[in-house]
Amino acid sequence: MSAGLLSIRNVGKHFGGLHVLHDVNFEVPAGTIYGLIGPNGAGKTTVFNLVTGLLQPNSGSITFQGEDLVGLPSHRITQRGIARTFQNIRIFKEMDLLENVMVGLHDHLHYGTFGMLFNTPGYRAAEKRARERALELLTWVGLDHKADTLADNLSYGDQRKLEFARALATEPKLLLLDEPVAGMNPSEKTILMEEIRNIRQRGYGVFMIEHDMRFVMGLCDRIAVLNFGRIIAEGTPDQIRNNPEVIEAYLGKEDAA
Repeated sequence: MSAGLLSIRNVGKHFGGLHVLHDVNFEVPAGTIYGLIGPNGAGKTTVFNLVTGLLQPNSGSITFQGEDLVGLPSHRITQRGIARTFQNIRIFKEMDLLENVMVGLHDHLHYGTFGMLFNTPGYRAAEKRARERALELLTWVGLDHKADTLADNLSYGDQRKLEFARALATEPKLLLLDEPVAGMNPSEKTILMEEIRNIRQRGYGVFMIEHDMRFVMGLCDRIAVLNFGRIIAEGTPDQIRNNPEVIEAYLGKEDAA
C-alpha cells in the first residue's frame, strides 16, 4: 500500500454532552480513492469538517503528509494541499466557467494589488497563465467547450464537474468530495465516476463521503465505515460488503439475520 497521506488518530469530537466521534482511527493512502460511509448521523461530515479546519477535535491528532493540521484555519489547510467540495454545490452562478475556476487560482497569482491596479506586465502575464490553467482544468472535466457559459446555465451534473475543476485549481494533493453524486441520475453518476478516476490517475488522492453504495463499491480502493461515531470496519470493497457489522449497521439486527 502507498504511504499515508492523511492520518486520523484517536480523534474525538463532542458538542457539550453530545459525543459525535469516539476514538476515530484511519489513514488515507496516497494515490488512492478512499471512501467514508455510514448511516445518516454517523459523523461523516464532522470528520470532513475536522480535516478542513471548520471544526477542531477535542482529542486526537490529524496529520497531512506528517504535518499536524489541528488548530490551523481552513485557508492554511487549503494552502497545504487539501481541497473540498460540498454536498450542496457552491459555485458563482453569475460568473462564467472560466472565471469560476480562476477564483480557485488566486492564491497562486503573485502580482499584488499594485500590479492589478496599474495593469503591469507582471499582472497581465499572471492573468494569462491563470486563464490557460483554468482552461486546462475545464478540459480535464470535459467542460472546456463551455468555458464562456454562465455557470447558472449548466446542468446539475456539469455544475458538479465545475466544482471539481475549481477545487483542483487550488493545486491540492488530496481532494475531499462530500456526497458527489447526490441528486444525480444514473447516467450522470457513470460520467462522474470516470471523472473521479481520471483525477486519481493524474496523481491526486481522493477522499469521499457517499451514500450510494453501488457508486462507492465500484470506485473506491479502500473504505472505512463509521457508525454512531465509531469506525466499525475498514478495508477493500469486498471486505466491507461482506462484513457482518457493516450489514447490521445498515439493515439492523433482525433484517441482517
